Amino acid sequence: MSHMDTEVRPSNFIRNIIDEDLNSGKHTSVHTRFPPEPNGYLHIGHAKSICLNFGIAKDYQGQCNLRFDDTNPEKEDIDYVNSIQEDVKWLGFNWTGDICYSSNYFDQLHQYAVELINKGLAYVCFLNAEQTREYRGTLTEPGKPSPYRDTSVEENLSLFEKMRLGEFKEGECALRAKIDMASPFMCMRDPVIYRIRFAHHHQTGDKWCIYPMYDFTHCISDAIENITHSLCTLEFQDNRRLYDWVLDHLDDFQAPNRTRQYEFSRLNLEYTLMSKRKLNDLVERDIVSGWDDPRMPTIAGLRRRGYTPASIREFCQRIGITKQENMVEVAMLEACIREDLNENAPRAMAVLNPIKLVIENYPSEQPEIINAPAHPNKEEMGKRELAFGKEIYIDADDFREEANKKYKRLVLGKEVRLRNAYVIKAERFETDGEGNVTTVYCSYDNETLGKNPADGRKVKGVIHWVDASTAKPAEFRIYNRLFSQANPAEFDTVDEALNPESLVVKQGVVEASLVNSPAEKAYQFEREGYFCADNKDSKADSLVFNMTVALRESF
Repeated sequence: MSHMDTEVRPSNFIRNIIDEDLNSGKHTSVHTRFPPEPNGYLHIGHAKSICLNFGIAKDYQGQCNLRFDDTNPEKEDIDYVNSIQEDVKWLGFNWTGDICYSSNYFDQLHQYAVELINKGLAYVCFLNAEQTREYRGTLTEPGKPSPYRDTSVEENLSLFEKMRLGEFKEGECALRAKIDMASPFMCMRDPVIYRIRFAHHHQTGDKWCIYPMYDFTHCISDAIENITHSLCTLEFQDNRRLYDWVLDHLDDFQAPNRTRQYEFSRLNLEYTLMSKRKLNDLVERDIVSGWDDPRMPTIAGLRRRGYTPASIREFCQRIGITKQENMVEVAMLEACIREDLNENAPRAMAVLNPIKLVIENYPSEQPEIINAPAHPNKEEMGKRELAFGKEIYIDADDFREEANKKYKRLVLGKEVRLRNAYVIKAERFETDGEGNVTTVYCSYDNETLGKNPADGRKVKGVIHWVDASTAKPAEFRIYNRLFSQANPAEFDTVDEALNPESLVVKQGVVEASLVNSPAEKAYQFEREGYFCADNKDSKADSLVFNMTVALRESF
């Protein structure tokens, strides 16, 4: 009997391992976890891990914990904790039971450290950071034992208790595991497992001044929570040896079916940084407006830009899960949102570089109402009402005094169709002192509303427009890639790779129906691209639209 849901999903090596474990009886159910550190906002790379961990739990009718690995209070913040919860839910997932925190286990972790000391497997070391590096050795040279390595168990217990009571200064000493200073794996050369930090913790307050290291905490937290399959990226492959060593030497975790770690390749995406430290630097230096700047690869930034949860889940499914490191083309992510929005985004009209167009033979000063489809291929999405009057706005790029046959827009003396409306003919125009067209004067054929041009006239072009009397002014933020280089991580400083044209702001107009458009809901602005109202700055009386993605790949 299969443990999978009826929906068939692409398999991968992790799912194959889980199938074997269930079929062999090693595990009777699946329990995964998503364990972010609350020291920044989640990014598209975390989305891959979220979709994997929560997706596997869902498909195998198992459980998935959301656990904050919160062992570094100096860099953590409750704002990050809250944003991570919001991002996971927005992507369409929910966790099993209450949220978990590694800090929930600080009392147990302290006892496990004491257990290692009692077994002669941990010692308090007074080498400073520079000395510790020197003693550790290199990739080709073994390390040297610390002069404190053979301190007695009794003295180590006393020193560790003094650490806990705050009787040493930060950096004065640390608790290290006693493993193997000659190991070919640097992480096994007596790693630090506890250090002193006089820092307020967002969950435990000021109870502790010693904090366990991530590598010590992570594997124990997995084991305490009975995680069956601990899934992480390849950079933690060597650390698995340390995780196994810790659990091997603690009495509580000797079960043969205990947590096992499996590594997969992290997401590397063109024109994108995935380092939270480097992303934080961009925020701190105001190169971007915040973690949720729509140019950022954060989930909050993608949401603000108009990306949908479905498009991100689809992207994660397409890139798959392997052990192979590779660079994913950003065009694949853009294709996922473009396909989603082409199918689901309602249509609307906006003019980003407006010039006025006057229809001289239009009979009324009052606009008429035209019914236009909300989506050309989905009648069920209904219709929207467009005002149409004597004066409208068109895009400056949609008119020329003269042009070759390839130009399919409005040319002096020629005809063009207005989207969902009439055929017009350009008769004359006015310019400003610099020669820029300001107004185009036209005539219209009132027999052409919603019809193909009569009498065999060939009107090849269709342009978009907005009625001037009802138009709403709007700011348009055209977002391009934050970096102009495909691999910004290759550069000494990120500034070298920054794209100076990553944000272009334009002032234009939109049709009146968009005045109350919900934040983050994307629309196709016909012939312009996909846009959504900004979730921070857009108000009914000052509309701001972010460009989600172009109508077609432009790179």
